[in-house]
Amino acid sequence: MEEDLSVIDEPYKFLKIVLNPDGSLTRDDQVPRAQAMPELVSEIANSPSQKQVALSKDIPLNTTNQTFLRLFRPLNHTTKLPIIIDFHGGGFIHFSATSARFHDLWNIAAAITPSLIITVEYRLAPEHRLPAAYDDALEAILWVRDQARGFEGCDPWMKELADYSNVHIMGTSAGGNIAYHAALRALDVDINPIQIKGLILNQPFFGGVERSPSEEKLYKNPYLPVSATDLLWLLSLPLGSDRDHEYCNPLDVVNPKIKRLPRCLIRGFEGDALVDRMKALAKMLDVHGVKVVSKFEEGGFHGAADPSLIQELFSKVKDFIYSS
Repeated sequence: MEEDLSVIDEPYKFLKIVLNPDGSLTRDDQVPRAQAMPELVSEIANSPSQKQVALSKDIPLNTTNQTFLRLFRPLNHTTKLPIIIDFHGGGFIHFSATSARFHDLWNIAAAITPSLIITVEYRLAPEHRLPAAYDDALEAILWVRDQARGFEGCDPWMKELADYSNVHIMGTSAGGNIAYHAALRALDVDINPIQIKGLILNQPFFGGVERSPSEEKLYKNPYLPVSATDLLWLLSLPLGSDRDHEYCNPLDVVNPKIKRLPRCLIRGFEGDALVDRMKALAKMLDVHGVKVVSKFEEGGFHGAADPSLIQELFSKVKDFIYSS
């Protein structure tokens, strides 16, 4: 759905936020939340418009930070399944792992791929500026590691179905940024016995001070204008940082760890102002020796998610995780 063109040059209105004197945000996203469904609900299972094809439940991650995991398992599977650790989009400032739009997608994806999907409720900026979300992301990866090690309190779904030799880290938009930095951080810790086989970046959110050609061309696009992305970075990066900070612009960072990243799937759209950033990231990873599978489709826009595109995304994800 296109945004009101009259607010493109008013990023606070475009993003439906108000910055409070204490630095917090008042958000008017009006996105409904979905309850986890740990058991099959017959009324939903028999509904053609809202079919329940997976079970889901919430698991505490860090009670101090009020973070948690939402775990999805497909129905009627008894064999071991790949694991996807996912981070939702929202420009670092919006939405939740419980947002209905994400819950409904992962309910479907768990069945289509099929896989165990862990979507992470991470802390939002500006109340918790980066790297808080990266810290939460690494904590989620370590939770999976601890499950694999069989620590006391191991989740029964994970014990029954998890294939810890085939773990993938995934994110959409800002979640793609989080997935990238989480994968880098995981290289610094002992994650044995889990094996991270892939990184899946769907329309990942990166930036920089210098405008790219696609940003200049699509500066006032109605889906995610550049004025809005500038504000998102202003609210998310560490205080005093500009958009060439490594969290935002990893292209000029000398980081020997990059060559140790697993293979990577990057997906984007030519109609997205950020597409040149995604292509540059794919090229940088390739230069470092990372095997990259990239798909940049004509048209589209940032956040494009009609049913045919969702089906196409999940098909690519399935091919990627099972070809590892």
